[in-house]
Amino acid sequence: MRSLLRLLLLLAMAVLALQLYFAARIALMNVLAPESTSFQRSEAWRLAVEKHQILWSQQWVDDARISKQLKRAVIASEDAGFSEHGGVDWDALEKAWEKNQREEARLAKLGNRAPARLAAKPAPKVVGGSTITQQLAKNLFLSGERHLLRKGQEFVLTLMLEALLGKQRILEIYLNNVEWGEGVFGAQAAARHYFRVDAGQLSAWQAARLAVMLPAPKRFEKRPSSPYVIARSATIEARMPAVALPE
Repeated sequence: MRSLLRLLLLLAMAVLALQLYFAARIALMNVLAPESTSFQRSEAWRLAVEKHQILWSQQWVDDARISKQLKRAVIASEDAGFSEHGGVDWDALEKAWEKNQREEARLAKLGNRAPARLAAKPAPKVVGGSTITQQLAKNLFLSGERHLLRKGQEFVLTLMLEALLGKQRILEIYLNNVEWGEGVFGAQAAARHYFRVDAGQLSAWQAARLAVMLPAPKRFEKRPSSPYVIARSATIEARMPAVALPE
């Protein structure tokens, strides 16, 4: 019993030390921009292994040099309540969970009706309810694996980001590190890659086009003018004037 208690104590201390390490790194982001994220490092490794070269485009630009149109477009597309919530949008999570449950039930019915030779069930399309802060927490520190412990750590990191950084800084770090295509990271690289302008010069429709790409940038960069992208961009552009930017 003593050995078990000692082991549990050591485990608790290790978990606490890890959280303090994360908190210190986040606090430092108030004055120093992160040089890279966990997701970016994994992408660099993938490109090196699969393609034997790392074609990379990224350049940090301060908040004042990022178009307000892009900020509004990304918030309208990814996280409409960004300026109000505390990091987690519980209503969005509940809606995403309900939608995923309905999708699983639909696929289960299709699988039961299918002939035996077609019995293999397709994986359900998972809909996320993550906020911008949650996405940043995941990209900065975590792997792409999906399990309960990783999700719990994501929530803790999200609360740390909200407590230690302002909303404006969170959005600034997010826009400078989010993926906009294979090897294309951050608003400046995306603006130059797709429109040959700087991040501060993006128009409303250009910003809306970039915002549409965020859920699946590698897929959308192959068809940047697809009917879906055009229609979704128009919807986002219509919502942008109502978006309040964080201060």
